[in-house]
Amino acid sequence: MEALLFAGLGAAGLGAFFFLGVASAQTPAPTGPEPIFRVTVVSRSLEAVNYEHRGGPTPIDFQGTVLMPRAKGTAIVDSQRGRVAIDAKFDHLEAPTRFGREYLTYVLWAISPEGRPKNLGEVLVDSSDHAHLKVTTDLQAFGMILTAEPYYSVTIPSDVVVAENVVRPDTIGAREEVTAKYELMPRGEYTLNLQPSQLESFNSGGPKLSYDRYEAVLELYQAQNAVQIARSLGADQYAPESMGKAEALLSQAQDMDARHMDTQAIVSVAREAAQMAEDARTIAVKRHEEEHHAEQVQQGEIRVQREQQAVADAQADASQARAEEQAERARADAAVAQAQAAEQAALAPPPPPPQTVVVVPSDTPTQAQRQLRSQLINQLNASFTTRDTPRGMVVTVSDSMFGSHNGLLPETGQRLGNVAAILAAHPALSARVEGYDNSVALSEEHAQAVRDALVAQGARPGAVVAIGYGDSRPIASNATAEGREQNRRVEIVISGDSIGKKALWDRSYSLQSER
Repeated sequence: MEALLFAGLGAAGLGAFFFLGVASAQTPAPTGPEPIFRVTVVSRSLEAVNYEHRGGPTPIDFQGTVLMPRAKGTAIVDSQRGRVAIDAKFDHLEAPTRFGREYLTYVLWAISPEGRPKNLGEVLVDSSDHAHLKVTTDLQAFGMILTAEPYYSVTIPSDVVVAENVVRPDTIGAREEVTAKYELMPRGEYTLNLQPSQLESFNSGGPKLSYDRYEAVLELYQAQNAVQIARSLGADQYAPESMGKAEALLSQAQDMDARHMDTQAIVSVAREAAQMAEDARTIAVKRHEEEHHAEQVQQGEIRVQREQQAVADAQADASQARAEEQAERARADAAVAQAQAAEQAALAPPPPPPQTVVVVPSDTPTQAQRQLRSQLINQLNASFTTRDTPRGMVVTVSDSMFGSHNGLLPETGQRLGNVAAILAAHPALSARVEGYDNSVALSEEHAQAVRDALVAQGARPGAVVAIGYGDSRPIASNATAEGREQNRRVEIVISGDSIGKKALWDRSYSLQSER
């Protein structure tokens, strides 16, 4: 990377000459990138002027800031039809490289009252520290500042404000204050990711150059600055097409300079390279900001998802805690129900002695059997739906009484305690637990769960058996959801000699022939 430092000399017949020389920087290399701008200027708010439309020429002055107190200037601003012409002159402008290696030129800016900057043009300093610039702008109301820049085609002013306009008493136009103070506008975008050891500084003692040659070399260095700054900001990645054109134009200008071609042609190509590099830099900055914004949006979405997951986890933990509490309460209720069933069984009238039970070989039940059967059916119906069938008393445990993992609900376990108490109180009775479901395995699992509950609550293990029949014995049509739900069930068939082998509604009929 090279930068330019020049000083004016007088020479007969050649006009102004400039010295050009190179010396390596001695500053130790820091670990981070080296920014171009290290200057901060605190200035008062800029005054803007609303120049009257076609109001004719009016003067305005320029005054140097704390960075260059001796600088001064004046301008004639002429509001014409469709444009405003500016003829500005500056004195005591020192070399821009005094502010840093990369400051190669000055740029005049128009700042709107809303704080929008517009590059009016490059201000070239002659050998006597004077400069002259004639430009036009489409702005009607604006203030003006002069800044040192790394190349002429920048689109945002640097921090190095060396002069600003001062409204004179005879300035024609309405004064306005720039509400967005220009010293607070976004800056610092023209930085290089280079170490100081990679930079070059300049001293006097170099070869003498004519002004045309000096201008060509100056434009080459500005184009170099523009290309390297754009590259350091990722223009190769974000704006490869524009960056490729800028590099090709810079290479063309350097080749033309090496072959000592016409300086005007070199200046034209170099300035086009700088402009193309500035376009690439602007695109890169914009796309990088868009990428950064997209990353922030994505991170925000991730944070929201994490927060939602945390809320869901907390709710799940709370639900699990409530479920455990309910299960514990159900176990306690089941223990109470079992105790009550045992107490009821203890208070129930003892079964008649075996010698008093008359077993009739025929199918006709005795009065005692019918009475006990009726009593037990009423007790069982208090807990489950119970049918009186020739097979015995059939207690139905519906599919809805099973919970997750095919386990019994706590309430179902409490009800089964009453069935177990009846089986325990009447040793002559036995129970056959039959499971019915979509598969034999599932039906056996449900039947075994009911048997285990009965045995656990007092039924004799030898009096209770379990078996699964799958879907072989439906009691309703499987064409409807209601019918399928009825078919998924467990039936506890209670039978024994003490209740007889015939349902209460069953009876024998005698047939008589008619003559």
